[in-house]
Amino acid sequence: MPRVQIAEGLSFSRLVYGMWRLGDDTDTSTDHVIAKIETCLAQGITTFDQADIYGAYTAEAILGAALRARPDLRAKMEIVTKCDIVAPIGRYSDAPVKYYDTSAAHITQSVDTSLREMGIDQIDLLLIHRPDPLMDHHETGACLDGLIKSGKIRAAGVSNFRPWDWELLQSAMSAKLVTNQIELSLSHIAPFTNGDLSFHQRHAQPVMAWSPLGGGALMTTREGLLATRLDAIAAEQGVDRAAVAVAFLLAHPSTILPVLGTNALPRIATISDALRVRLDRRDWFSLYEAALGHEVA
Repeated sequence: MPRVQIAEGLSFSRLVYGMWRLGDDTDTSTDHVIAKIETCLAQGITTFDQADIYGAYTAEAILGAALRARPDLRAKMEIVTKCDIVAPIGRYSDAPVKYYDTSAAHITQSVDTSLREMGIDQIDLLLIHRPDPLMDHHETGACLDGLIKSGKIRAAGVSNFRPWDWELLQSAMSAKLVTNQIELSLSHIAPFTNGDLSFHQRHAQPVMAWSPLGGGALMTTREGLLATRLDAIAAEQGVDRAAVAVAFLLAHPSTILPVLGTNALPRIATISDALRVRLDRRDWFSLYEAALGHEVA
């Protein structure tokens, strides 16, 4: 499994296992979660993506139960988590409205809660989950710098930020933001041309891609040119559509780390098939053209 340097002394597996559906599984038992982790590790997938809000604020605790039962697993993993979304569910069920909170008090409390829920001493990467229109970048930046200096987190990044949001927060920080996790797939191709990928590629900043299979739509759609071309390449290379769709992202020179989430062990076991797919420029553009719905100009 290729690895990507994220920060000094910290590297991620090129493919990341996303845990946003962990709390939605019909089986959230410790044994089943451990089986998921071990199935990932067997492929060299060592990076696991969490967020405090996943599973209505339960996913981190579900992972924590597994890590407490198998403490040896923690040393084999890099754990990413996110904060700043306050939704009227779970521990925030009394919130009158959904909102974002990038205040130092909220971020610090969220980190402490995440550490406790997962039963770990340090978060490898903390992401600000959504741009906050009320963000005081000086306060948020100083808080993230302080969390890194304290050792509670190893590095900080963002999610769903546009280049100007990134630059605003970075301007108030001593530490470097290390990644931006954005929606990116053959179902959502705007970042290829709207400046998002170009911005991070220019600065040699890896990008994490959430929903790389379009929320599953790329696997289930039966009609259309994109489905036909995915199936043709998949058949030619002896993989399924998912592997081709992920390989499409891996082929881009900006260094994209797809975040893949599935609760089915057989599906988890095939995540790394994407690394076997080889797309030349014509293959890549045939998929891009199909996603656009027309040929390139």
